Amino acid sequence: MSENRLYQSIATEILKLIEAGEFPPGSRLPGERDLAERFGVSRVTIREAEIALEAQGWIAIKTGSGVYVRAKPSAATGALPDVSAFDLTAARIMIEAEAAALAASRITDTEVIELEGLLAAMIDPAASEAEHNEHDRKFHLAIARICGNPVVEYCIQQIWRMRTELPRVKQVYARVCHDDGASKTDEHTAILDGLKARDPAAARTAMREHFQRLFEAMLEATESEALAEIRRRTQEDRERFLATTRI
Repeated sequence: MSENRLYQSIATEILKLIEAGEFPPGSRLPGERDLAERFGVSRVTIREAEIALEAQGWIAIKTGSGVYVRAKPSAATGALPDVSAFDLTAARIMIEAEAAALAASRITDTEVIELEGLLAAMIDPAASEAEHNEHDRKFHLAIARICGNPVVEYCIQQIWRMRTELPRVKQVYARVCHDDGASKTDEHTAILDGLKARDPAAARTAMREHFQRLFEAMLEATESEALAEIRRRTQEDRERFLATTRI
């Protein structure tokens, strides 16, 4: 079973216990170590399952205090689906690349100036990371608006909601976007160049390459984290073994 499917399976099992009343609203879930032993998985998998359940409104993760069960969430209109950062980025490659191609065939001089201003603000060294991220969001949403298709624009607005509101997605994006300033600048400049040239193929290619590089960076970061978890578990096993040999 893949890691993604495993955490989803564990999230389902924890949810069954919540709905069965073993963990009623307001109660505190057992710690990661206890749940990991109960389900026979790593603490990382438990953490991912809890993040997914928090995104769905079932639990609240309080740093330094624990994980608490919430009242059953209502099926609110506009609720976001539980997706991974990889699912989201794969969708962005397809949808936002085509939006860029459409925008290149429609963009006006005024809209070019708008995007130039957003790009300048995005790469301003004096701005905070939060300001960089906000101008990045506005840059992509402006392209979605310029493409002229309200359905595509709506889809990209929802994509950005998932990008900024789902804890598990935010965590992965934050991990890979913190130190990629130079790549981000070059890639967004290439996107803007394609739009300014009114070249749909160039704009599409530049947008695809931006997200493909991001996808590869996420794979690398995730693999590094998995290796670190394996090393940690190996060290724990070694320490337990040494402890038993001294008895």
